[in-house]
Amino acid sequence: MTHRPLIGINMDLRASVKSRAPHSLMPTGYYDCLVTAGALPIMIPPLTRESDLLPILEKLDGLVLTGGDDLDPRKMGLSPHPSVNAMCERRELADRLLCKLVQQERITTLGIGLGMQELNVVAGGGLFVHLPEDLPKSIPHYDPHGGAHRHTVVMQPKTRLAEIYGPGEIRVNSYHHMGIRKLAPNFRTSALAPDGLIEAYEGKEPGWWVVGVQWHPENEGHISLDMQLIEAFVEAAGASRAMPALAKVG
Repeated sequence: MTHRPLIGINMDLRASVKSRAPHSLMPTGYYDCLVTAGALPIMIPPLTRESDLLPILEKLDGLVLTGGDDLDPRKMGLSPHPSVNAMCERRELADRLLCKLVQQERITTLGIGLGMQELNVVAGGGLFVHLPEDLPKSIPHYDPHGGAHRHTVVMQPKTRLAEIYGPGEIRVNSYHHMGIRKLAPNFRTSALAPDGLIEAYEGKEPGWWVVGVQWHPENEGHISLDMQLIEAFVEAAGASRAMPALAKVG
């Protein structure tokens, strides 16, 4: 690869506590898997002004929207719930702005976990706040004791995810208690859990490569199935640099 795609990764934010100032951080899996796939990662702190973010995004070939704590239900017009561990308000503001800008600029995007939920909400979709109550017949999607949990997902035919993973089902890790209730109009379902919950989506527009997955491909030690998705994303990001702006917006 002569040009190594520049991939932005949004950072998490932890509020100040008695013995620690507020700080930004990122699990190493996000940038390690991108480097393995031939990309160069660029960390993006939680910036809340468009005038600060746009100059960064203009230099990037792609963006990873990372996992984290929960969206605040109140900001979606929903009731609070004791299961919700809301992220820092500054991170939510920054992430929502990022989601708005990647749609506006048609930046090649991979949303992971929380990131896929955020992008869906900002694009006009909706969420279940707590799956065990909102979808009582759902399978377990997380270990209540915080341990590892996995379940199968089924790829939908004639989708980008089916091309990447192949037809049929795969097993994925699962750590979420929120989930997609309503898919945003610009997206289509790419993968479903056995209970019918949307586990992955992709963009409908041929000129915008965007995929959201509820599982965490960066967490599994670069196993081949997870790297297939990361490599496909990096390849699409590299190809987008050569694509004229008018072609991106279709």
